[in-house]
Parts: sequence; C-alpha cells; structure tokens
Amino acid sequence: MTQAHIVHYINGAVANGSSTRTQPVYNPATGAVTGNVSLANVADVNAAVAAAQKAFPAWADTPPLRRARVMFKFLELINQNKDKLAHMITAEHGKVFTDAQGEVSRGIDIVEFATGIPQLLKGDFTDQVSTGIDNWTLRQPLGVVAGITPFNFPVMVPAWMFPVAIAAGNTFVLKPSPIDPTPALFMAELLKQAGLPDGVFNVVQGDKEAVDALLVHPDVKAISFVGSTPIANYIYETGAHHGKRVQALGGAKNHMVVMPDADIDQAVDALIGAAYGSAGERCMAISVAVLVGDVADRLMPKLIERTKSLKVLNGENLAAEMGPIVTDTAHKRITGYIAQGVQEGAHLLVDGRNFDASTAGEGCKDGFWMGGTLFDNVTPDMRIYKEEIFGPVLSCMRVADFAQAVELINAHEFGNGVSCFTRDGNVAREFSRRIQVGMVGINVPIPVPMAWHGFGGWKKSLFGDMHAYGEEGVRFYTKQKSIMQRWPESIDKGAEFVMPTSK
Repeated sequence: MTQAHIVHYINGAVANGSSTRTQPVYNPATGAVTGNVSLANVADVNAAVAAAQKAFPAWADTPPLRRARVMFKFLELINQNKDKLAHMITAEHGKVFTDAQGEVSRGIDIVEFATGIPQLLKGDFTDQVSTGIDNWTLRQPLGVVAGITPFNFPVMVPAWMFPVAIAAGNTFVLKPSPIDPTPALFMAELLKQAGLPDGVFNVVQGDKEAVDALLVHPDVKAISFVGSTPIANYIYETGAHHGKRVQALGGAKNHMVVMPDADIDQAVDALIGAAYGSAGERCMAISVAVLVGDVADRLMPKLIERTKSLKVLNGENLAAEMGPIVTDTAHKRITGYIAQGVQEGAHLLVDGRNFDASTAGEGCKDGFWMGGTLFDNVTPDMRIYKEEIFGPVLSCMRVADFAQAVELINAHEFGNGVSCFTRDGNVAREFSRRIQVGMVGINVPIPVPMAWHGFGGWKKSLFGDMHAYGEEGVRFYTKQKSIMQRWPESIDKGAEFVMPTSK
C-alpha cells in the first residue's frame, strides 16, 4: 500500500516545512500504516503565523458581507464533499461512516451560522448619551488566532473555531491531531476554492513542539483548545501567561440519570448509543449510568443483552454500530482501566477485552479492536468512576433517590454534559436547575448544543470564560470598542475637569 506524506498548508499552498520529524498515521480497523505526517518545528509554526499576520490587515478590512460570501461558498463546497470528508474520518479515526457523516453535518451547522456574521457583528448605539454626544460599541477582530484540536472530531471541532473566527475578520492557524490529519488539509483546499485569500487559513501538523510554539508566539492573540483536562489546564495557564485570550475545553465524566418512571427501552437505547457510539471516544459520551431506586433491576438485563450484541465492525460497513479504538496506545490504556475496575471490586458484566477481531471484517485482524464493556456496582472511590477513560466502558451506579443522584453528580470534578431520563416534569425542571453541569439533556443522552447556542462545560471541563461557537464564539474572537463622539459645533464650553455625565 502506498503511504501518503501528509504535510502542512501555509499561505494558500501545501508546504513541506523544515522539520524532518514524522509520525505514522494508521487505519485503526486494519492496523496498517497509511501515511506519515510531518511534525512541525518552531520555524514551521513561525512561517504559518507570519503568513496569517501578513494576511490579517486586508482580511480585517474586508466588509463582513464579503467575508460572509466566502463562507457561503465554503458551505456549498463542504456540502458537496461531506461524504468524502466522512470517509477520510473513518479511514484515520475508525468511527463508523454514518457517525462520521453526522460529525461533518454538525460542523456544517457552524459554517452556516458563520455566514450570518454581518448581523452578529452589529454593535449598540445610544443617541445623545450626553449633551451633543453619541456613544456606540463595535466589535473588531483580534488578529492571528489558533486552534488546537483533538483526534476524536477532526472536522467538527475545528469547525467550532475557524468559521466564526475567519468570518469575524481574524486569520487562523489550525494545529490538528497528528492521529487523523488529512481532513484539515482538505478543508484548507475547500476554503481556497471558496475564494479565501492566501494566509487567512493555515494548517500546521504537529505535536507538543508546535503547540508550545503557538502558545508563546507574540503574534498569536488567542488560542482555542479541545482535549484532556491536564492539557487544557496547561494551555490555559501558559497562554494566559503570554497575554493571550484562551478558551480551553477539557475532559468529562458524563452521567445519565435514569429515574424509576423512565421508559426503560428508551433509556437502554440512549445508553447504548451514547456510551458505545464512536467507541466512547467523545467528550460528550455517557460513561456513567446513575440508576435510581428499583430501575436497575428492570434495566440491567436489557442493557447487558444489548451490550453483548453490539455490531462492532469496520466503520466502512454500513451495518456497523461501533468501530475500532483509534490507536494501539489508546487500546492499552482502556484495557488497563478495565483491569483496574475489576481489581477495585466493580462487577464486570460484559468484558470488551474478549472481542474476536476476526468478526470485524476482512483484513481487520491486526486492528485496534475492543467490544463494549459494562460494569455494575461502581462506587465513587473507584478510578473507573473518577477518571475519564475515553473508551467503550459504561459504569453503572445505584442510588436510592433523586437527591442522591444530584449530589453524586455535583460532587464530581468534571461538569461537561449530563442527562436525565424521566416522565416527571417537576423532576426534569429541578434536575436542570440544580445540576452543576454546563450542558444538560432531558431525555436527550448527548445534549450537544446547536450552532447558535454554544458548547462548554463547567468546573474542570472548561478553562476560560467563554464557550465555543455561537454568539459566545463571536465574542471570543472579537474585542469590543466603545466610541464616544461629538462635533465642534456642539461644544459651547471651555476645559472640562470632571468626569462626563449624562447631564
């Protein structure tokens, strides 16, 4: 098999860069190396930032309506190529093709939102705020901004960032995950076809060296990051130390509460899809089922049966419900957590480590395969409860009542997403108000907000003040300026030594 050489995209063209370091790119379903990605050094990052900095003045001065028209053309092109992008995701990430299509569609939603940037950038105006004086506000772009994105959503998460940032008048440097780097380059090509000027969007492939170079570069004004909590904390502290605006989304331990009055079949469907979809490699995956009262006795037999019967197949097979783990390293980490759960005394009801790779499809015996794993009687002191596993492992916990469920969730250090399944409107309302989590679903297992609402957790799931995309994203990628104005003809007094007032 021919192996691709995957490089950077700088100033409107593919760029090899000066670094000689590379990293293999795998097809997780087969275990085969399909390419080698360049890992940028400081000089490569500097070249990308320099291109973005050079392009910024002209792009910032481009009327918002013209910037929106470029986004409209990009929207058209990405819609035309969404299946091609989805196949790229499946080939390098491993998630099933239909899930990859869904990822691309959610990214497209943000692009569509960004086409409304002329309306989103409108400011406020007050006539005659004081005698002969008017006051208004406007929002202006920051300059060069950067996005550092994870492997699990190589299209959707970058799309949380660059469409809004670019539409608002910034120029952008994307540092995608080296695990699945190809979609970023294809999106760069589509942006150029849409008429985006050279240098406005750049891609540097790489690892920590590239990240650190972006964090300290004086011309990078803002950093947006999605990944694990330790790295999010590092990004936030380092970026802030160097005077940057930072939005760093971290890890999660998402709970789903099932009340005794819930529709059991609906709850089981929700748990199976939310826990094992994308092999659990989602920051919004449900990894803990909180079973209230006697609901566990009615739900667990069905949950065990469904977990055992998961269709774990090559993601290109349209019958697949779950694909492989993204890398061998991730596979080893997840199996280690399963062993830890057994050692700590959790009841292992379904063991995904026993998965037979020969059933996944032709050529898949060397892939990074695992089945769904199900634990019962997990307790708050166990590592499999406290830590983010980021794999197809669902932990079930039993509590006596609604109050205990809320207390359990609020005590956890993460606060990304949460869900409650119930038929009781009062329970739903109280849960929504009392839970200390940023994104809440009522009978919705994965409550990822739509493009115009914004994405973000609480507690150690978010470092920074602003959520991703939506109007929060517009605020993050712009700075407000207040202007007070009067004209000489309205000035009828001499020097003023007091603070202006509304009189």
